[in-house]
Parts: sequence; C-alpha cells; structure tokens
Amino acid sequence: MKRVVITGIGIYSCIGKNLDEVKDSLYTGRSGIGIDSLRGEMGFRSSLTGILEKPILKGKLGRRERIGLAEEGEYAYMATVEATEMAKMDKDFFEENNVGILYGNDSSALAVVEATDTIRAKKDTTLLGSGSIFQSMNSTVTMNLSTIFSLKGVNFTISGACASGSHSIGMGYLLIRSGLQEQVICGGAQEVNAYAMGSFDGIRAFSIRQDEPTKASRPFDKDRDGLVPSGGAATVILESYESAVKRGAPILAEVIGYGFSSNGGHISRPDVKGPVRSLAMALDQAKISPKEIDYINAHATSTPVGDGFEAKALDQVFGEFKPLVSSTKSMTGHECWMAGASEIVYSILMMQNDFVAPNINFENPDADTAKLNIAKETQHTNIDAFISNSFGFGGTNSSLVIRKFKK
Repeated sequence: MKRVVITGIGIYSCIGKNLDEVKDSLYTGRSGIGIDSLRGEMGFRSSLTGILEKPILKGKLGRRERIGLAEEGEYAYMATVEATEMAKMDKDFFEENNVGILYGNDSSALAVVEATDTIRAKKDTTLLGSGSIFQSMNSTVTMNLSTIFSLKGVNFTISGACASGSHSIGMGYLLIRSGLQEQVICGGAQEVNAYAMGSFDGIRAFSIRQDEPTKASRPFDKDRDGLVPSGGAATVILESYESAVKRGAPILAEVIGYGFSSNGGHISRPDVKGPVRSLAMALDQAKISPKEIDYINAHATSTPVGDGFEAKALDQVFGEFKPLVSSTKSMTGHECWMAGASEIVYSILMMQNDFVAPNINFENPDADTAKLNIAKETQHTNIDAFISNSFGFGGTNSSLVIRKFKK
C-alpha cells in the first residue's frame, strides 16, 4: 500500500479568501458570521450566515468557462488555483499526467431556482443559456474544474451531506493508497445563497441569536440554539509519496487513516454508536492509539442534540487522554458540504504554525461537553497528529487522521 501525502491546500472562506487570511483568523478567533437582510425579507426565521465576497473571475477565466460555474464552483476554482500552485502543478503537468478530481458537493440550488424562474416567466427554455445545465447539476464542481484544469484521471462528485468534503479526501486517499491514482484534487464546496438554506430554516435548525451575529455559533456551549449556515470551498491535493518526492513537491502532511460508518437509524437525528465506529476505524487504519492524537477538529455544528452526541462519542473514545478539542465552526458557521475539507485545511494550518484555534463562544459547558478538553482560547502547542470528524444527514459519518510528515 502506498503512502498518501498532502502537497497543496487552498481555501476560500468567510474567515479569509486565502491561506494567510484564514490562518490569521484562526489564530485570533475572528468570526466570519453576519446578517443577510434578504433572508429576513424572504421570511426566514434566521438571517444569520457566513459572509463571503464573490470572486472576480473575469480576467482569470474566459467567458465560456465562467458561464458554466455555479456559485460554489467559483469558490472551488479559487481554492483549487491556490492549492495547485502550492503543489507545483501547472498546465503542462496536468496535460502530461492522469490527475483526478473528487469533490464534495450536495446542492446547486441557486442555479436550479434561477432556471425554473426563467422557464415559468418566459415559457422558453432556450433563454436559459448554454451554461445553465452545467451550473445546475450536482456534479457542477467536478465537471467544470476537470475541464478548466485539463484533468484526465478519476472524475466524480461525492454527495454525502455534511460529510461530503471529508469523504472526498477519504476516497482519494483510498485510490492513491491502492495504486489506482498518483494524484487527486479533493475538496468540498458549498453555496451560500438563501435558496440553498430555506429548508434548513424551515426545520428550525438555525440559531436565531441575531442581535450578536459573531456570538451565534456556539459549538458545545450549554446555551447553543442552532447552527449558522456558511460556505465557500476548500481544496486538498493528495499524492503518493513516491510521486511527490520524484517531482520535488512540498509535503505538508500525511493522511494515515480514514474511517466511515452509517448510523442506520433516524434520517436527521444523530447517535453515538455511528461516530464511535467511524473514529475507531480511522484510528485502527492509522495504526495509532487515541493517546497519540494531539487535537480533534470536531464536527460540532452548535445544535443542541448533535453536539451532545458527538461529545459523548469523543469521551467514549478519547476520554482517558483528553486531547485538545475545538470546533472551527464557532468562527465559520457550518460550511455544510465544504466543511469536511475546509476543516482539514484549518487543522493543517494549525499544525504548521503550532497552535490550536479557539472554540470561540464556549462559555458554559453542559454535562457532556464538560468532559472534553475544549480550547476556549488559542493554545500554543505542537500537533503531531490530529483527527477531523464530519457527520451528515442520513447518518453518514467520516473521520480522517492526518499526521505531520515523517520520512
């Protein structure tokens, strides 16, 4: 089995449009949450969301390439440019090698709504334009990026709810480990528009702490009242160790374990056993014990039920050893289909710079969260190995173990 290393990372997030901005936000505990007034006008219970600046792609991409990109595809393009530049992958490299792409994405609501509105209003489908189909398909990110970057390897979208980004990295890891691919562009993307979030608002999943937007996302805190939706995109370049060494690519870290499970129960209510199985599988595959994990980037989204179950699962697996725990969603909100990939990027930035980002807004623990070693403030510490959790609707669970690279 081949070793799988990370040679590039890229990010476009509500806490920064690039790695340097994001690193500073993580270190200082800066929130990217604000108010979208349109949601209030549309009848949402909550207008809270991650605030992202729309990328300007004119001058970077031709019109033909731009019109096929949905909102989340634009974010993914920006993150992938940053990651591929770091990994020293250029146009010639993509032309000469069978580089693959696996990206997590589970909606393209804005494109579908806009197309439907046009059909209803104009009664003429030809007015949709040639880019509409490529924006509205769930595979919009992979189909667009594979053509923009001339990718010739594996090419499909991972659709696993809020574990999509994490599963994309896990599947890329397995393909490289087994020798089927040498390099895979992995990641996750999430649209931030209101149309993608209406149904979540309808089931009262969101925080309504609108008087203090930056304090609304409160993972693990006793007074948490719901998640804050957010998005953007994150890209992680996976590569076989042999390939990275041969071409002199920078090696940022190594993926050593991937665990997954399904709860097999309620479609939206989590449990403890599923996450425990995912964690145990990841640790077993990584061949390390719970005491060797220095940091846990928790899935914790700030929902009363979900955070409680995850706290129970983490205590069951790591309780004796008390590794540092934080949920970067306290700053970013829940980046949904992107989160599993972005939280790998966030954690690698922490690993590279010897700190653990704070779980901001954690003021009062409850009976379950009090058992965890939650970082209330920025912690200066070495991270040799971390684990990142992602759990999604339908009971899909993913856990990734990443270790500082060692020859």
